[in-house]
Amino acid sequence: MASWPEDEAGILAVIAAAKQIMRASGNSQQWVGNYPSGDAIRADVERHGGYVIEEVELSGATEGLTPQETKAQEALSTNGSRREIIAYFAFLPSPEPTYANIYDGAWADDTCPYYVLHRIASRADVHGIFEDIIRFSLSQTNNIRIDTHRDNLIMRHNIAKHGFEYCGIIYLQNGDERLAYQRFVRRADDSR
Repeated sequence: MASWPEDEAGILAVIAAAKQIMRASGNSQQWVGNYPSGDAIRADVERHGGYVIEEVELSGATEGLTPQETKAQEALSTNGSRREIIAYFAFLPSPEPTYANIYDGAWADDTCPYYVLHRIASRADVHGIFEDIIRFSLSQTNNIRIDTHRDNLIMRHNIAKHGFEYCGIIYLQNGDERLAYQRFVRRADDSR
């Protein structure tokens, strides 16, 4: 979980990197100006929904260790290691006010509580972050919603690849359109 203000510089650097990725891939209309600002990230953290993914660089040698041994050493190492934030995301409980109305479609499930993924950002040189975020999210809930800009082809690809269903269009508070998706995994004890 992110901590504010200790992680502020690292999070804002990841946000800036994500904006560059968006612009390079033709998405010039999402995350314009100062959005997402430090205030937006701080609000996520205050709601206990701001998360960072860190890379640990060990000062000690890991050559010859198995991947499991290296991960164990990383988890135990606090002395002589450097942690660097490589990704940020918000994972927030419902309700999401902008999801109250959906157009040209319907939510896959509109009765159960859900969580929302927002502000997913990572550095360009890291891969597999979205999969890690989804794995974490599904360990917490069986009902996840997410939205993205029509021009965010990278995010739309990841959303589809990870089993989300396109549900329709929502509008942000400022009136901007977003494509809305949901991943609802029915559980064996779900009688609906």
